[in-house]
Amino acid sequence: MKKPISRFYLLLVLVPLLLLASMGGYYFLEETAAGSDVVVVPQTPAPPSATPVPVPTPEPTPTPFPEHDITLMAVGDNLMHLGIVASGKQEDGTYDFSMLFQGISPFLNAADIRIINQETVMGGNSRGFSGFPYFNSPTEVGDAIADAGFNVVLQASNHTADQKLDGLLYCADFWKNKHPEVLVTGIHEDASQADDIPLLTIDDVTFAILNYTYGANTETLPLDLLGHLNLLCAVNEKNGQMDFTTLNPQVLEDISRAKELADIVIVCPHWGTEYSSKISSYQEKWALEMTEAGADVIIGTHPHVVEPVEWITAENGNESLCYYSLGNYVSTQKNALSMLEGMAWLTFHVAGYGLKMSICWKNIPKSWRPPTASAIMPVWSFIWKTCKNGATRSSVISYSPKIRRSIISKPILLINNVSHTDDGTVVHSTDNDTWVQLFPPLEL
Repeated sequence: MKKPISRFYLLLVLVPLLLLASMGGYYFLEETAAGSDVVVVPQTPAPPSATPVPVPTPEPTPTPFPEHDITLMAVGDNLMHLGIVASGKQEDGTYDFSMLFQGISPFLNAADIRIINQETVMGGNSRGFSGFPYFNSPTEVGDAIADAGFNVVLQASNHTADQKLDGLLYCADFWKNKHPEVLVTGIHEDASQADDIPLLTIDDVTFAILNYTYGANTETLPLDLLGHLNLLCAVNEKNGQMDFTTLNPQVLEDISRAKELADIVIVCPHWGTEYSSKISSYQEKWALEMTEAGADVIIGTHPHVVEPVEWITAENGNESLCYYSLGNYVSTQKNALSMLEGMAWLTFHVAGYGLKMSICWKNIPKSWRPPTASAIMPVWSFIWKTCKNGATRSSVISYSPKIRRSIISKPILLINNVSHTDDGTVVHSTDNDTWVQLFPPLEL
């Protein structure tokens, strides 16, 4: 009977001990879950990684320079004899000279710089119109020039002062107020502006365009013209005496100043011997002086015939392309040489390294291009009359497809059916047998 009682007491002792052990394990697990102080066996740390090499930022790809071309065209003397004035008169009594430029519209449309030498002064219609020797041309001529698209007019010629200072000032005022979009060079309404350098900017390229005349058809210049007319030859400012053998120092000073203001300097002298296709010694000498001073292009007018084109290299290394004379653009002069116009054509290629002059006819229809590379395009000018009710009323200047070479040198011209009326209205006519011998093209 004693054994069962012993077992009973043994169970009473073991059961509470087991319960206490179970409860201690429960609380141990609870505390661990609650973040109590638990010893955690640390893991072996990973080996340190290598220091990262910085990747350089790639240089941005430079934008290529937008290479492009700027094209210059120039025509010679717009010599408004009374026959041409009469041809522009309309039935209602007004004047329209747009027909003078229709024949060269493809060139005008393709060029950026479009230059014309306005040989005669537009001194005011109220003065009446006159021809040689003291011209006065209708202002409608200027309207036609601007409407055709010319953006540079050379106004300094030996006929600019034909209507004296008043006519010159009227002409300058006409251009300034009626066609401010046209750069007019060679004359000044205000004498204080005589030192200004005429500038024309095309596609961020600046061109200086200077224009001078050898004189005003007089050995003694009226002193009131000083400062209003740009002079190529030296003049005594006290008595007006002209020195036709000496280049005006002001020309070289202007070129030097223009070189500082512009990328390209173009000098347009009214010079040379009339009706001579040979270069005079003064032209040759002065062209060299202008080149040395910084002229890049020289475009001459006045002789009424075409003269050669050549490269000039000065002793200081400067170079220029010189058109000694472009001849007449339009006139009533009936001799064959004066009927041939040399239209200057020159392309400035603009690249990142600078400017380069070249010949490029890519914007001209193929049927109009010269067959060989040429810096000049011959244009055959002729005018005929159309009679209506017995009146002569129209006039045309035309490009001849047969004349597509360079410029004349010792030319041989076989002109058939050249006619000229007493009143000067019928100017020139020619047939398809016309032929001109031209010398090889200029290398650029």
